Amino acid sequence: MPPLLNRLWSRVRATVAPVPDISATLWLETLQRYPFLAALSLHDQAKLRALSALFLHHKQFHGAHGLVVTDAMAIDIAAQACLPLLHWGDAAAALGWYDDFVGIVVHPSEAVARRQTVDEAGVVHEHTEVLLGEAMERGPIMLSWQHVANTSHNTERGTNVVVHEFVHKLDMRRGAPNGCPPLPAGFMGTRTARAAHEAWWAAWEPAYADFRERVIMAERFGAAQPWLDAYGATAPAEFFAVACEAYFVNRTRFAQEFPALMPVLDGFFLPGLPQPD
Repeated sequence: MPPLLNRLWSRVRATVAPVPDISATLWLETLQRYPFLAALSLHDQAKLRALSALFLHHKQFHGAHGLVVTDAMAIDIAAQACLPLLHWGDAAAALGWYDDFVGIVVHPSEAVARRQTVDEAGVVHEHTEVLLGEAMERGPIMLSWQHVANTSHNTERGTNVVVHEFVHKLDMRRGAPNGCPPLPAGFMGTRTARAAHEAWWAAWEPAYADFRERVIMAERFGAAQPWLDAYGATAPAEFFAVACEAYFVNRTRFAQEFPALMPVLDGFFLPGLPQPD
């Protein structure tokens, strides 16, 4: 490991409660696999490594259908899961946002879930749904390893199933996700929680409406497909999660596509957020 990175790592780890170390070799291999992690400053890489080590200390990984979750796979997932928390101060306090679950279930590829819906007449309909990942309120997270590992495609398209599902956990902090996670009273210079939420929706509602319109035009009338994953048009909560994927994975392209959302996401993910309720 380069001496500067080693010094930064030692300095950052001194601020974290004793936890098992992440080997330098495995950590550097993770950075090499994910360009958006390698692009972080050396200081932020060291912070992320310490945060990821603490995350791994508190979470349990389970492989489905015979999949063996290796240390390298767990570190890859931990680093991406912790990325949204990177600038939220004390590591233990930041990880409090993920304290409603312990288990992370990793499938080799997509999972097929059976769903039930009830229509207005009270008739129950059963169907299947293909899932790349799923975050359950006050429950575990499920991920498709095939899609976690597809790094080149993910970076180009601004997609990331790990960020997507863990951002849902942020949105679920106070109940069912709605596309607006808990915000501090001082968010974007506002003075009250109500003003903070008004500022949030002032940016997100028109962006979501415009994106839905572009997706509809593409799907029904053959217009150009939008760059952002069309799944974001299914609900405000999904738009928030899909937007956050792109914000972290391909910030430059996301800023070009959604300039009005950049200051809002910067205001949320950069320093100053309070501890979770």
